Amino acid sequence: MSSSPRFDRGHTDDLMAFLMASPSPYHAVASAAARLEKAGFRQVEETAAWDGTTGGRYVLRGGAIVAWYVPEGAGAHTPFRIVGAHTDSPNLRVKPLPDSGAYGWRQIAVEIYGGTLLNTWLDRDLGLAGRISLRDGSDRLVSIDRPLLRVPQLAVHLDRSSNTDGLKLDRQKHMQPIWGLGDVEEGDLIRFVAEEAGVDAEDITGWDLMPHPVEPPSYLGRDRELVAGPRMDNLLSVHAATAALAAVAGQPDAELPYIPVMAAFDHEENGSQSDTGADGPLLGSVLERSVFARGGGYEDRARAFAGTVCLSSDTGHAIHPNYAERHDPTHHPVVNGGPILKVNVNMRYSTDGAGRSVFAAACEKAGVPWQTFVSNNAMPCGTTIGPITAARHGIKTVDIGVAILSMHSARELCGADDPYLLANALAAFLTG
Repeated sequence: MSSSPRFDRGHTDDLMAFLMASPSPYHAVASAAARLEKAGFRQVEETAAWDGTTGGRYVLRGGAIVAWYVPEGAGAHTPFRIVGAHTDSPNLRVKPLPDSGAYGWRQIAVEIYGGTLLNTWLDRDLGLAGRISLRDGSDRLVSIDRPLLRVPQLAVHLDRSSNTDGLKLDRQKHMQPIWGLGDVEEGDLIRFVAEEAGVDAEDITGWDLMPHPVEPPSYLGRDRELVAGPRMDNLLSVHAATAALAAVAGQPDAELPYIPVMAAFDHEENGSQSDTGADGPLLGSVLERSVFARGGGYEDRARAFAGTVCLSSDTGHAIHPNYAERHDPTHHPVVNGGPILKVNVNMRYSTDGAGRSVFAAACEKAGVPWQTFVSNNAMPCGTTIGPITAARHGIKTVDIGVAILSMHSARELCGADDPYLLANALAAFLTG
């Protein structure tokens, strides 16, 4: 059995830096790519011809990245070990005609992306980030990482029932951020973004922009045993997968019986159905082209896929001390208890008994504890990229992750040890 790299609390420190550097899916893949470049990986274009030589490579497409390392001596039929994750998080997204306002307030028109907890975006200092598309066909990342926007909550004096009957928010009327005073001017936001990006506003022909909390991640608790921060669902997994793949690529090639892969997709929070989502062709195309570049044919592709295993890594629910009745009575994942195995017999998660064995072996090899998550039977179960990956590619897939609180909040909470415990388990899995 081959050895695997080890991570410690320094990995959690780096996660916090990764979260700050990744206010949008496009920034997240750029952050991941930069880390892989330092480990010797090189970007390949989908429009170029690929070769089958050894080494690390990655493909970028929008808010998605697929990276892989071909060890010396890998055959055309060598199976893959894949860690899957997603780069998007529930949030607010700027509309095509963003300039809005009323009664002397200038506002930004936004849509609600995914199943975000709306109240967590109220009275929060927000920046603006994403990408702009230019007339020449190029894209440019933009990050305005300072207090710019705010969604103001109605004062309790004007809504006396909010603390008794619950806060009720209209997604259209109540979630539009303010960003200044004065009359509404068409094109004002994009002119502002252009100035921040150092381009002419007339050259911006498209944009994918989103507000983000500017408060940095922080350690929390008496002994700093917790971490609070944005976008942990699911950049925590993207960061762990990137770190694990980069570290594994530094291992002796003789210790890699598989081709390790990291696939981080966009649009998981709204169904994964896009060219950069897990339900699109990106992963299958990359894996097949890797086989063919090493001289393989359809038979080699079938053999490689048959021996491939994917860990779909996404956050899960830690037991909530104030709402314990919402959890399964016998499954209580705790923070800092190690990664969780996510199980649902109706295949909302793709784990089965054989997959459980693969995950257990990786955790045992890494020397990390692990837990099991099952939903309360009376509660609808969420889902992940796991079942999509298994069904689309015929690849054995196991759903895992890290237990957190405040999932889908603008600011989530995890244990300070769990990020590096997950990274250790992923590295052990990738090395076989």
